[in-house]
Amino acid sequence: MPIIVTLDVMLARRKMRAKELAQRIGMSETNLSLLRSGKVKGVRFDTLEKLCHELDCRPGDLLDFEPEAPGSSREP
Repeated sequence: MPIIVTLDVMLARRKMRAKELAQRIGMSETNLSLLRSGKVKGVRFDTLEKLCHELDCRPGDLLDFEPEAPGSSREP
């Protein structure tokens, strides 16, 4: 998938553990872990807003775009 979640990078920059962030934004550690690993199909804007507020960042600091190589097949 061309969208890359860079939440781990921001957590490291802020010297914050995922468990602490999950508690602060009212999200389960399991769901935050799925988001961090990129195993989710989407993220709600209100969740993105909470993440940005707690990490003092912008949405682009948490998400990156890597175009797929021409001719590569997409996962179903």
